[in-house]
Amino acid sequence: MKVGEFVYPWGSGHYTRMVRLNEALEARCGRGGGALEAHVASGPPIHGRLLERYGRGGGAAKYSVHEVRMPTPIDGRLGPSVSRSLLNVLLPVSGRAPLVSQIAGYLREERKIYDSEGFDLVINDGDMGSNVLARNRGIPSLFVTNQFMPRLWRSRAYFYPLMRFVAGQIAKADRIIVADSPPPYTMCEYNLNFPGGLMDKVAFVGHFAGGRAGAAGGGRSDLARLVEGADYGYWMRTGNASTNEGTGRRYEEAFRREEMRREKRVVSHARRDPAIDAVTGTDGRRYAVREALEKGIDWIQIDVGFLTEEEKGAVMGGCKYAVVNGSHTVMGEVMGAMAKPIVGVPVYDEHTNQIRWAEERSLGVLAGSPRQIAGAVAEIRGDYGRFEEGLADFSKHFDGGGAAAAAGAAAEMLEKR
Repeated sequence: MKVGEFVYPWGSGHYTRMVRLNEALEARCGRGGGALEAHVASGPPIHGRLLERYGRGGGAAKYSVHEVRMPTPIDGRLGPSVSRSLLNVLLPVSGRAPLVSQIAGYLREERKIYDSEGFDLVINDGDMGSNVLARNRGIPSLFVTNQFMPRLWRSRAYFYPLMRFVAGQIAKADRIIVADSPPPYTMCEYNLNFPGGLMDKVAFVGHFAGGRAGAAGGGRSDLARLVEGADYGYWMRTGNASTNEGTGRRYEEAFRREEMRREKRVVSHARRDPAIDAVTGTDGRRYAVREALEKGIDWIQIDVGFLTEEEKGAVMGGCKYAVVNGSHTVMGEVMGAMAKPIVGVPVYDEHTNQIRWAEERSLGVLAGSPRQIAGAVAEIRGDYGRFEEGLADFSKHFDGGGAAAAAGAAAEMLEKR
């Protein structure tokens, strides 16, 4: 069977979900003794990551990677620039053609892929345009998402017409897969707001959670040994370049506050750059990770460019709390799979909605400014039992099997072909 997969390139959550879905699809193909041909399409920077992973194919599936220049917001100082992105709807901005032209061009690219490959099924994660193409060609489509009509906390009402348009395109999918636990444990609840007439095609399949590698005495890398037994927070820098940089600046400002000077932290930069890896001791000097381990350095901060799965599990499993930007995938892993409280530092309204939901259930604290971040850390440490109680209930009902369930839904649609 031939499957088309279209992955929106803004942020890493779409990529992570599709990779885990493909792993589950491969497992099903392997058990059945058959083969799956998958054509995965996205734009920069996700296209590059897809090439790294699937460039040579292999496994129970044969992969082909396509580049499609999908329109994305224009970067600002912290996440997308709302003003420049709105201007770009009709005008060229920052070297980009008007959005209307971009949309026409990207849909032409996707049509070529559709017409040349003849898909039996299309799976879209965040790419609503592909939904329209699949419907026009009578190809079954499955849309993976954690938002439909988000509640707007800070934005103005002029976003609602655009949101209604986007929701209308998402609704054209044959099945809508929500990558979250069923109600009342749906973390992205405030980002959905499905109309009643659409619920017959909606399925809450669970989070596309990763494994727990290193969470309970797993691997023994130098970093895992260095953090073992320490009392620290896990500070995650994720997202595209502007989001990553902006989040990092807020973190650094929080670290400079007097109440944070003795707060141990591991900072993950989400960049494949080994030059970032360093340990800052309480003496103010910087050390290599192995050097700090061998010398028994009393550390205050560990910076890591990119964590391996084993290191990520060890750091996340051993931390007291995690500081995140509100990414749906990350929040699910931290609060659900690891049962750790979060300090949420949002970039988008989508993030704010999910962090608010978590805060209302004593799973974490919403923070915006460096002062609020420091205050949130103090609140979690000062009343840790309350958060442990909320997390015990949430993690008990956390469904991390979304990838396997979505693969089952895809297989069912393929069988009907």
